[in-house]
Amino acid sequence: MSKQTTAAIWVKGIAEMLAAEGLDVGALLAEAEIEPAELEAPAGRLQSERISRLWELAAERSGNPAIGLAQHQVARPASFDVVGYTMMSCADLRAAFERLIRYLLILSDALTMTMSEERAGYRVSFVLLGGNRPVPRQRIEFIFVTVIGFCRWITGHQVHPLGVELAYPTPLDPEAYRAAFRCPVSFDAPRNSLLFARADLGAPLPTSNPVLAELHERFAGDYLRRFDHAETSYRAREVIIRRLPDGEPKRDQVASELGLSERTLQRRLEEESTSFMQLLDDTRRELAEQYLGRLHLSLAQAAYLLGFADQSSFFRACRRWFERSPAQYRNQLLGRPSRSSGKSPAA
Repeated sequence: MSKQTTAAIWVKGIAEMLAAEGLDVGALLAEAEIEPAELEAPAGRLQSERISRLWELAAERSGNPAIGLAQHQVARPASFDVVGYTMMSCADLRAAFERLIRYLLILSDALTMTMSEERAGYRVSFVLLGGNRPVPRQRIEFIFVTVIGFCRWITGHQVHPLGVELAYPTPLDPEAYRAAFRCPVSFDAPRNSLLFARADLGAPLPTSNPVLAELHERFAGDYLRRFDHAETSYRAREVIIRRLPDGEPKRDQVASELGLSERTLQRRLEEESTSFMQLLDDTRRELAEQYLGRLHLSLAQAAYLLGFADQSSFFRACRRWFERSPAQYRNQLLGRPSRSSGKSPAA
């Protein structure tokens, strides 16, 4: 099991949705090795692999591959815990997303979010790491509808994205996606992202309150300090993920972006039982598992997204991580018979 975890209160929201869909949640939790009491524990956390297993079982038992989109019209503000209060008191949705990104560690250290400005509006991108288990598409889809539902709840308006990108194959029946998102949905995309209009993210929030905003910021900051033992490695990983497509991130670059000296970054990572090179390698390995599971991505594209200078370097890394070439490991992930391949890194 990996050390990556998600807040129990978020998983409780998943369980409530599955129960509303008529599933035997007790049986699902038991098979996923999740104790019901864990969902009620204050500040409780659950390992990423067990959450992925819960979604796998839910999709299987329901017979609905789009189970993550079920109850998409229901807002679940409780799932955001204290982070939700900081978002509510912001001036607008853009600031609310900035707070969500800032305090995301409270909800999950397996998820990374970034927001970038484009000509059409603001794109919010998500990278979810699953530890030692593939990330089911239902996990990302539930995150999307829950985030959109919260946007509607705090604005009081029917906020709809301009577009949705999902890094998963096109489903047999995309109607559920059209109904849930009510906007163009792109599958086999290079990333998982939501694109919002500037007008939606810039509109004043009716719940905005500068006095409460300051109070909630302090409260969230105090809450976040409970995770200080992992905060530097989490923040460093965020920077690594964001920088990888531009080439291998260097320690001095990451330290500078975090406002730290190289020596301080190194010391803090050592205190968290890791190092910069180990963090970089672990992040690449987990992302490689995701990218190699996406058939639409060529091996050259996967190598580029992971920041390798050439495919030979990617080939050697896969041999070290998985004891297989990239092509052989892709075949394993996709359930194909593996052919021996020692010919070339591009195979």
